[in-house]
Amino acid sequence: MKKILITGGAGFIGSHVVRRFVNQYPNYHIFNLDALTYAGNLENIADIEKAPNYTFVKGDIVDAPFIDALFAEHQFDGVLHLAAESHVDRSITDPLAFVKTNVIGTMNLLNAAKTIWKDQMEGKRFYHISTDEVYGSLGAEGLFTETTAYDPNSPYSASKASSDHFVRAYGETYGLPYVLTNCSNNYGPFHFPEKLIPLFINNIIHNKPLPVYGDGKYTRDWLFVEDHAVAIDLVFHKGVNHDTYNIGGFNEWQNIDLVKLLCRIMDEKLGRPAGTSAQLITYVKDRPGHDLRYAIDATKINQELGWKPSVTFEEGLERTVNWYLDNQKWLDNVTSGAYASYYEKQYENRDS
Repeated sequence: MKKILITGGAGFIGSHVVRRFVNQYPNYHIFNLDALTYAGNLENIADIEKAPNYTFVKGDIVDAPFIDALFAEHQFDGVLHLAAESHVDRSITDPLAFVKTNVIGTMNLLNAAKTIWKDQMEGKRFYHISTDEVYGSLGAEGLFTETTAYDPNSPYSASKASSDHFVRAYGETYGLPYVLTNCSNNYGPFHFPEKLIPLFINNIIHNKPLPVYGDGKYTRDWLFVEDHAVAIDLVFHKGVNHDTYNIGGFNEWQNIDLVKLLCRIMDEKLGRPAGTSAQLITYVKDRPGHDLRYAIDATKINQELGWKPSVTFEEGLERTVNWYLDNQKWLDNVTSGAYASYYEKQYENRDS
């Protein structure tokens, strides 16, 4: 049985990837490593926590001795590295935290994999999941391709760009078998409500303001998280070693248009008069270094691996809204902080 380590598996994207791998590959034993910082929530994967091919490990990728010991004990055959600090606003106020997790943490994983696999690289794979923000900002035209020059503008994107470079360097210098993907904005169930879509869903439910940066005309390419999990599965199993794939939704929306669509859906779902939620829109001071537009060209992964998004944005957004409305207890637990006690209740007290 292959042993696969997934880092950040209690987070938003990571929980969907963990669930997919546990359910799709009974011949793999999935180890989910997560530090359970504020964005890590074991309620995201409560449905598979008792699966026979699943083990949760609480730990921090910044702790090099811990990572070395973990790799030595389990001799992982593959790593899917999703653990990261990912919120741009937080990176502006505390950039060093992003360097520690996104750069040093990635280095610790690379060093551990290099050490364990040094005599047998065949059949091993280090998969680094990154972001389209490393490419910087686009104007009104054009798309990011796998050969677009890096030009990060925020501490977050700079930390991810650095980690990308280190992964490629370990491939060239030490022969480490890796694949790397850069993905556009994800949305869907279990998204922590600091990000735009879940934050605004929660604010609309509670009639709170919807803060839109600047003029709201910043453009993002949106991808339903379950489509991303399928792409990650394909790249891990069929991607070419030492290659990069861009994963995008071919689905650009200006922030203000997205917010207005979300308001219309929420008014309908909540039985409120049309236009009610839109009255909550409030334009606020722009954040520093705000990139105008991101847009991914996902032609390569489509042509080489046969992947393309299966969910339209309108369909995905409605499914997302339905999930949050059907799971308000989850949302309440996150916004109140009650979710933080889940690990203690389910794991620390399991044998008591």
